[in-house]
Formats: sequence, C-alpha cells, structure tokens
Amino acid sequence: MPKFRYAAQDIKGVEKTGVVTAANEAAAITQIRSRGLFPSEVVEAEKGEKLRKAKAKPGEKTGATSMEIRMPAFLSTVKPKQLMIFTRQIATLIHAGLPLLRGLKVLERQEKNPALKRALNDINETIEGGSSFAEALSHHPRIFNKLYINMVKAGEVGGVLDVVLERLAEFMEKAQKIKNKVRSAMTYPIVVLIVASGIVTFLMVSIIPKFEQIFSEMLEGQSLPGLTLFVMGISDFLVNLFTKNLPILLGIVAAIVAFSLFTKKTRIGRSFADRFKLYVPLFGSLIRMSVLARFARTLGTLMESGVPVLQALSIVKETLENEVVARAVMDIHDNVKEGETMAAPIEGNKIFPPIFTSMVEVGEETGELPAMLTKVADMYEDEVDNIVAALSSIIEPLMIVMLALIVGTIVIALFLPMISIIGNLS
Repeated sequence: MPKFRYAAQDIKGVEKTGVVTAANEAAAITQIRSRGLFPSEVVEAEKGEKLRKAKAKPGEKTGATSMEIRMPAFLSTVKPKQLMIFTRQIATLIHAGLPLLRGLKVLERQEKNPALKRALNDINETIEGGSSFAEALSHHPRIFNKLYINMVKAGEVGGVLDVVLERLAEFMEKAQKIKNKVRSAMTYPIVVLIVASGIVTFLMVSIIPKFEQIFSEMLEGQSLPGLTLFVMGISDFLVNLFTKNLPILLGIVAAIVAFSLFTKKTRIGRSFADRFKLYVPLFGSLIRMSVLARFARTLGTLMESGVPVLQALSIVKETLENEVVARAVMDIHDNVKEGETMAAPIEGNKIFPPIFTSMVEVGEETGELPAMLTKVADMYEDEVDNIVAALSSIIEPLMIVMLALIVGTIVIALFLPMISIIGNLS
C-alpha cells in the first residue's frame, strides 16, 4: 500500500504532520480524520518526492517546506476584480471537467495583467513539480492572501475544489460590492467638503481683502456691521496664515501628516482610529455594519469549506481591516481554544449587537453555525444598503444647505456696508 504524507490541525489548531498507509488518497483522509485531525494537505510520499526530484535543478532544495517567491514584489499588483474573475473562470473550467493544470494554462494564455500572468506561469511550474495548488498559490502572498490559500487547500483535501472556488468568487464579489457602497457613501460628502473649502478659502484670501480696502476708502471711518467685521477678521487670519505665518501653517500640515502616520503605522494609533470610525456620527453605524458583515461572511465561508474553526478565526483576524474588531476576534479564538463556545465572548463584547450573539448561539446549538453566519452577513449587508440610501438622502441636502449658508453669510457681510455706501453717494 502507498504511503501518504499529511499536514493537519487538531481541535485546538495545533499543526500536526505525519505519514499514513492507505489504499488511496480518500482512504488516507478518512484515516487522518478518524484520529481527530483536520487535514490541510495529503500527498502520496513516493510520487511527490519523485516529481520534485525530476523538476529540481542542481543545488535546489526539494523539501516539501521549501518556498520560493519568484516574482518581484513591485510587480505583484492584481486588483480584487481581476482576481475574482480569475477565480470564477478556473472554478467554471474545473466544474466542466477540465484538469486543473490545463485550465490554469488556458487562463495564463488569455491573461492580460502581467503580474497575474507571471504568477500563473510560476504556479503551473510549481504544480508540475509535484506541489498542490494551494502550495503553489502560497508562493505569491501579495496576490493570494491566507483566506484564499486556506480555502483552496480545504477544497483540494475535500475533493470539492470547483465548489470552493465558486464560493470564494461569490465571497470576493460581495466583499467588493459592500466596500464600494461604503466608499461611495463617504466619497460624496468628502468631495463636496473639499470643493466648498476651496471656494471659501479663495473668497476669504482673494476677494474679501479687496472689499475691505474699498469699504475703508468709501465709508470714511464709519464703523462696519458686526457680521462684516467677523468675516473680515477670519479673512485677515487666513491671509496672515498663508503669507506672514507660513511656518505655523507648515507646522499644522506636519502635525496632520504625523498624526496620520501614527494612526497607520502604530498599533495604538490604529486602535484609536478604528474605534473612532466605529462610533463617529452618521458613518459609525455604516462602518460597523460593513465590518461585522465581512467578519460573518468570511468566517462562514471558511467553515463551509471545511476549514477548522480555530484556523478560520486566525485567518479572519488577518483579513479584517479594523484593529478593534480583529482584537475581538482574537479573544473569541482564545476562548474557543479553551473549550468555550463562540457566543460567550461575542456576548461580552459591546461591538457585537445582541442579535449577532443570538444568531451565533442558535447556530452553535443546532450545528448550523456556517449557515447562520452567512445569514447574519446577508442581514448586515442589507442594513448597509439601507444606511447608504438614508445617508445619501440626508447628506446631499445637508451639504447643499451648509454651502449655501457659508456663501450666503459672506455675500450678506459684503452687501451690508454697500447700503451705507449707496446712502452716502445719494
């Protein structure tokens, strides 16, 4: 009987490796699972070693753990949409009965993105050398993240690679859709705010000082209205800031840049910024719902694909873009590792609403946690749609009214002294 090398995880997420003797790969997987392990890679020992030696160059390592990133990092730029299309295409080809290697070569020939084309060429060579698809993907971490690689690994071990890839493509499509909705909801007010700030700054720095000279000459020492003095005071401050107090302006800009780097590069800064995002007025609910939807869908998709729960939680933590929620997921991981349920740590964290806790609890009790997490993700994605629609209906008139008030105040402030000037002329 042939021998099979395997890599697996136990219920606590600890990596285990070994060799089993079985009639075929399916029997080997069954034997490994009977030991309470969750296999992530099963390879026939002799066949894999022969293929590696046949493809290895002189002086090249042939061990199963050797990895080589052949493509330069600066070339590894593949957009999420391009990766999603590739995933759906390879899933369709495999489902149609085409062998994996042949399907990858077909996609390589038609691929226009140079980074993805080079990566596919390297993946084909690695698979021909006896490696699995997931192992070949792991050579390109800038294109294929841990979520992608682990789902492919689970699909290969379970013999349902086409189903897992199709599920992965749907996940990527929904994740990109919700990200675009959040981005579009925040883009409009930011653009309007930048344009309004530019217009007001131009009026204050270029127009108001000219009127100030006209008023001082024509009113002959008469006092100006309070609103006009207020507007001119702001104008003088901005003019001095841009001309006489340039070091102060540069200091403000430097402070903003330093704060931005602090919130991006340090863990404390990211935690502060991400917590602020979750509770900021108007947009806080939108960001929180989108992060929770991503967490639920990622975890549900991984568990549906056969990835062990502890490994799935570790992967989810790395895919989340919010430090606060990622730390909450790590707490869930630690509690599950100690033998507790997921619902208990979720209930103790204020980030998760009560309905989220209830649905996870029901999913654990019924043994349908992956399906329940998918339903939670659907619910929160619908909620994101509703919040985006509500914000759009509120923000547009609000920004227009705000811009009208600012410009109107400036116009009125300039018009009031004109009444006195007209009276003097008449």
